[in-house]
Amino acid sequence: MIARRRQVALALTAVLAGGAACQAQHHRAAVHAGHPAPPAARGFTLVASGDILPHGSIIDRARFDGGGRAYDFRPMLAGDGHTVSRADVALCHLDTVFGANGDYTGHPAVEAPPELAQALSATGYDGCSTASDHILDDGAQGVHHTLDVLEAAGVRHAGSARTEAEARTVTLLRAGPAKVAHLAYTYDTHGFPLPPGEPWAVGLLDENQVVADARAARRAGADVVVVSLHWGTEWQEAPDAQQLALARRLTAARTGDRPDIDLVLGTHAHVPQAYEKVNGTWVVYGLGDQIAGEMYANDGQQDPRGNQSTIGRFTFAPPARPGGRWQVTRAEFVPQMFDIDAGRVVDLNRALEQGADVTAVRDRIRDVVLSRGAAKDGLVMGK
Repeated sequence: MIARRRQVALALTAVLAGGAACQAQHHRAAVHAGHPAPPAARGFTLVASGDILPHGSIIDRARFDGGGRAYDFRPMLAGDGHTVSRADVALCHLDTVFGANGDYTGHPAVEAPPELAQALSATGYDGCSTASDHILDDGAQGVHHTLDVLEAAGVRHAGSARTEAEARTVTLLRAGPAKVAHLAYTYDTHGFPLPPGEPWAVGLLDENQVVADARAARRAGADVVVVSLHWGTEWQEAPDAQQLALARRLTAARTGDRPDIDLVLGTHAHVPQAYEKVNGTWVVYGLGDQIAGEMYANDGQQDPRGNQSTIGRFTFAPPARPGGRWQVTRAEFVPQMFDIDAGRVVDLNRALEQGADVTAVRDRIRDVVLSRGAAKDGLVMGK
């Protein structure tokens, strides 16, 4: 049964009304002495959001929003629309598989209705990382079904595969004039073994493999290589020792004078974690949970941090010379929360503009994100 919305939820929901309109980008060549000048090389923006973990209450909410006859996740995600749809490429993290034939569960196995994929596409997401500790909750058939559903909705994927050939194929996304490779890996699969005869079904986190795949992506034509990592310690805001060490090593990997990896995006910890520039490369240790039901920490107590997250937004500029690195010229984070009573993603800055009392939540997320000194490297809070 869906809980009654709190008064603040009504105010927050109003923020979402204008959320999902796409904004076209227009570029104009300069004119000098009556002749058009060559157009300047164009950059692109990339956004990435945190874990989508559809617990039972989330599935119930989507059913309610679908009038009791279908599952509609679009209203739930509408608060992201203004940020996601305006990016050249937008990535999500799917911390679930899709159930089949109405078999949908929220815990302990997580199997979401396939309508979620349609909502992701409608919101503006181009691709999702699928490597997570829940990817084998329904075995090999769950992997296959999930990727089939994503593709039917027009959403690309990275981190799991139906065939060995697919596992070896680089996911390349068009971002304006650039090709962006998306790679994804998970630290674990909740103890579920890899499907017999399919060791390639899930991208397991191995440092040497990540670097080898990043180099293969570059050879396949990628201008920018983005790596999604399902890692870290749950409920710990500070990145753990393994995250810090692996981030240093991955961002130090180079081929010639060019880094092999251009951006690292972390998920899994259930809470927002810091952003940090490591060896000249931005690392998001943890984006937090974008969508989840009531979250309970290790002590068994409900913890509102489990419904807080950020969207990372990175603006890339083309290299000064052919074969050079695409540089991040602007790095931003957009603080969010999931209102469990209203069943809606809320952009906290936009909610504040509408008069909602969410300053404390917004500021706490900001402090965590900036806790490793990212402000001195130019990270700012975006709107």
